[in-house]
Amino acid sequence: MTISKPITAPLLAAGSTVTGFGELRAGHLGVRIAATEAERDAAQALRYRIFYGEMGATPDDRVRRMQRDVDMFDDVADHLLVIDHAVGSGAKGIIGTYRLVQSEAAARLGRFYTSDEYDISTITGFPGRLLELGRSCIDRTYRGRAAMQLLWRGIAAYVFLHRIDVMFGCASLPGTDPGRLDAELTYLYHNHLAPPALRLRAVPNRYVEMRRVDPASFDHRRVQQALPPLIKGYLRLGGFIGDGAVVDRQFNTTDVAVVVKTDLITDKYYRHYERQLREAIY
Repeated sequence: MTISKPITAPLLAAGSTVTGFGELRAGHLGVRIAATEAERDAAQALRYRIFYGEMGATPDDRVRRMQRDVDMFDDVADHLLVIDHAVGSGAKGIIGTYRLVQSEAAARLGRFYTSDEYDISTITGFPGRLLELGRSCIDRTYRGRAAMQLLWRGIAAYVFLHRIDVMFGCASLPGTDPGRLDAELTYLYHNHLAPPALRLRAVPNRYVEMRRVDPASFDHRRVQQALPPLIKGYLRLGGFIGDGAVVDRQFNTTDVAVVVKTDLITDKYYRHYERQLREAIY
């Protein structure tokens, strides 16, 4: 039997508290913050299996040796988990994860992960609390509406708890050839570009133009429906897209920046799940 020991303070994002965030349930699925090193390790193993095993990412020597998707941001992040309690209530049951990095946590490293791809100065100067979202994945067997909805409910509870004002991060389209994504990138630019005050812009040496074809040359509804579920989820919440895509050859993706004012997500989920969210937070 493996005994999981509690995560110690250095492994938690500054200002976060595992005990302050309860668990939300939907049938046998639950969502909460990782509470042990074993749970965090299982989340990293799930990420490795999906990013490197399914999506064709290229591991460095450390990642290949560990069989874990891991970087320095994991040590300061909170790790949101979806757990199938029919499989197990701890590390064994983890079927989905999302990495959450608050401003204070990023300050300990001197930067956010997103700053490798985007100039985020427009929002780091924003008068409010920031939350960076990343490394989202769900086990293939569970990639339906239920698990993704539960992740969003968990994020809403986290946002309430930590009084987050703006969420942001990179969302990915498959492949590293922007030419195969002309319609998707053009659609996102012309329909969901962030206002100047919230607009992230790809760093100059990685900037890929998103205005690639005539917007009248493709079926907008069909392109919208074909977008990855995570991007569609952000857009349903009223999220905005930054200026410029970025090719991430390590992860075999083409990334776009996403920004969401959290009053949009909290209003949406508070209306639907007021009692459950209150119980989870308080």
